[in-house]
Amino acid sequence: MKQPLRVLISCRSEENSNGKPSGKRSEQNDAVFEFAAWLARTSDINVRGITTFIRPWPSASISKLGGKYHKWLKNLDSHYRNITLKGLKESGVEKSQWDDKVSVFVDGPSESTLLTHAAKEFDADLILLGSDAAAPKGRFLASSTADALLHSSPVPLGLVPRGVKLSKKGVTRVNYAFTNESDDFDQGLRYAAELASTWNVPLRILSFSPEGITSAPTSRSLDISTKLSSEWRELTLAMLDRARDGVLKDHPDLSVSSEIGSGWGWNGAIDALKWKKGDLLCLGSHPTDALSRVFVGSETMEIIRNSPVPTIIYPSL
Repeated sequence: MKQPLRVLISCRSEENSNGKPSGKRSEQNDAVFEFAAWLARTSDINVRGITTFIRPWPSASISKLGGKYHKWLKNLDSHYRNITLKGLKESGVEKSQWDDKVSVFVDGPSESTLLTHAAKEFDADLILLGSDAAAPKGRFLASSTADALLHSSPVPLGLVPRGVKLSKKGVTRVNYAFTNESDDFDQGLRYAAELASTWNVPLRILSFSPEGITSAPTSRSLDISTKLSSEWRELTLAMLDRARDGVLKDHPDLSVSSEIGSGWGWNGAIDALKWKKGDLLCLGSHPTDALSRVFVGSETMEIIRNSPVPTIIYPSL
């Protein structure tokens, strides 16, 4: 794994009721700074913050604005740089882990496109995104920008639930969850195993069995469901064993365990497992074409919505 890990923090631009920049940081921004600090306590990172502004005017109008536009851009760049520096300091990211160009402010018609271009320019290994403010505490809700990136980003995405509490010791365990969209030993699992090995923490391989997500059962359907559930469990245990063997072949000194989470709905299945403040969840992407990019299917999105811990989504290959 490349060291240091190059981390791009997506910061939300904050405005007051007059449409002018606010001096206060939002809960979403606090969360991504805490996520970055959590990673910084785990490994050597190189961090840069980016604040985006969705331009309400067409590009052709910029030349007409002339010096006013450039002055506006310079003022906001300085304003959001100060907010980024304050966020990094207060969350505990050491100055030695800041990039030389620690903060950038960019504007354009599409936030997801701006973030993708900025990640490429920075050669980022990870883009950190906070949850939408409407999410329940401890859960992640994708904003329109996050949703677009979850179906297009060429760079892994780090998602942090709203108001989540993270371990002061950094990441203490890496988790990888299989879905129906996963292969036995796909690239997402390889990434997760490499992270765990590099950070010298255990790896837990997971699968979930959510109950009650189909139509209301009859007595006959319950019998069929019980039989299918038993067969599914046997197949899943065999898959988890193969995955564990594959990981240990590449990382013989790694501590690897596996578990199945079963419960009512996705929330119940995920909450059936014990989660710690030092847990990081990794997920793979559903391959859709020849491009390497993040693309999440319906099961992966359900896990993202219900995960109580930060999540990294890897592109498919």
